[in-house]
Amino acid sequence: MERSDDIVDMDNRIKDEFHKALTHGMLVSNVAYLVSRELNLSEEMCQQAALAGMVHDIGKMKVNSYIDTQKEHSMSIDQMRFDRTHPTLGYAILVDKEFDAAVCNAVLYHHENYDGSGYPANLAGEKIPFLARILRVCDVFSALISERPYREAFDIDTAVELMIDEINHFDMRIFLAFQRVVQSNELIFALGNLSMFTSDEFHYEFNQNNPIQ
Repeated sequence: MERSDDIVDMDNRIKDEFHKALTHGMLVSNVAYLVSRELNLSEEMCQQAALAGMVHDIGKMKVNSYIDTQKEHSMSIDQMRFDRTHPTLGYAILVDKEFDAAVCNAVLYHHENYDGSGYPANLAGEKIPFLARILRVCDVFSALISERPYREAFDIDTAVELMIDEINHFDMRIFLAFQRVVQSNELIFALGNLSMFTSDEFHYEFNQNNPIQ
């Protein structure tokens, strides 16, 4: 029996959202690793940063069933409040799966701003776990250079300029390390690898592994 167009559209939307979440996580993970290495952190901490970057938005799996992700620019106050629960939801998922405490805490606090204006706990400065401060920079950068339903992706230079406008949100030591990474060939290589992972390729692999009857 053929499925209705509505069901097909829903399938495609789920695939698109999963693909975007996956590529966003991969980008944050890659940049977090490079920034951590630029900061001369141990290989263990670099790996923790990379893992935290990959799973930092896992809580959005629950949130997205309630929020229309195609209209992020016009969410209601209630939707915005619900969206802001995703770090806490992600933290609970990772704790339940017995992830390392450093990774769990990085996910929980990755939306905290250095000036104390973030969420969920309004932490400021050194009270924010170091890996979470790294994720904050990498997450914002990834979001800016990614296409959204309501805007085109910004180029790298514009993204960095926009981040400088909000510099009080970031740990300066981490942001300077991030800028050095941005100016390196390593970031361009990482972005190039991700750009090869297109939505069409993802849909093919998804359908091969999850055939729709």
